[in-house]
Amino acid sequence: MHALGLIPMMNRLSQFCAIAATLAGLSGCGTMSDLVTSNLPESHSGRPSIVVSLREQEAYLYRRGYRTASSRISSGREGYRTPTGRFQVIRKDEDHRSSLYGDYVDASGRIVKANVDIRRGSRPPYSHFVGTPMPYFLEFSPGYGLHQGYLPGVPASHGCIRMPYWKARQFYNAAHIGTAVVVKP
Repeated sequence: MHALGLIPMMNRLSQFCAIAATLAGLSGCGTMSDLVTSNLPESHSGRPSIVVSLREQEAYLYRRGYRTASSRISSGREGYRTPTGRFQVIRKDEDHRSSLYGDYVDASGRIVKANVDIRRGSRPPYSHFVGTPMPYFLEFSPGYGLHQGYLPGVPASHGCIRMPYWKARQFYNAAHIGTAVVVKP
């Protein structure tokens, strides 16, 4: 191939890289690999199961005993431990919001009091509660689930298992009510 044929190919490659970098930045995805690997077709079929390792801060998606996906996670911090044991997905909610944690906002939507636990303290006058978004929520125990959320690199949640956007969506799409979830210490 001569140099003139290389120029259009290099332009397409640089355009692809620019688009991919933009998508990664907009998605809240920590790495480009989360975006890419979560959109690869699964090489195995069959009933899904999910295994979470709190020690490793990783979640794994299996089909027929084969690991088909993995994800970094952030589990419950001190005082808000993630429950361990064998569970099943009991509810799926693509646009879930927390019923306990969020913000008090006024009628115009302006935050009056941020990061509240509605069980503690009082509601400011003329405000209402708006729960924290928890997209792609897979509830496996009452009040606990896997969902998209912030990953600071350490356990930091109120007990749920946070995942990057693309991975939460991948696990959500693979799971169904009754999918086995094992949470290991």
